[in-house]
Amino acid sequence: MTLEERIAQSETHIFKAVFPNTTNHYDTLYGGTAMAMMDEVAFIAGTRFCRKRLVTVSSDRIDFTKSIPAGTIVELVARVVHVGRTSLKVHIEIFVERMYELHRELAITGTFTFVAIDEHKEPIPVMEGLE
Repeated sequence: MTLEERIAQSETHIFKAVFPNTTNHYDTLYGGTAMAMMDEVAFIAGTRFCRKRLVTVSSDRIDFTKSIPAGTIVELVARVVHVGRTSLKVHIEIFVERMYELHRELAITGTFTFVAIDEHKEPIPVMEGLE
């Protein structure tokens, strides 16, 4: 399987409903909750890509361009965008949809970096054993 095929195959989509218990006093999704969702979907995509133990080492710029109100549906889309020797980067987009409308908008984007580790928590090559 080529690198491009592996990246395409590991792309991950998760849908969630935004309930009031995940929103702030403005009735919009907490930024920290959105970041936790992003880390989770990025971890899943990264794991599906390399089938190794991964740990989050950083989150790059995260842009909150649209608020996400309670009572909406969000789709998180994660895709591997860079593969290093022991690390990989996953880009995440969060789209917001009103439940009873066809409108959909990009609300949040960001990138998370993961490192592959062995059972001793030491970095290992991401692509090892995938040939």
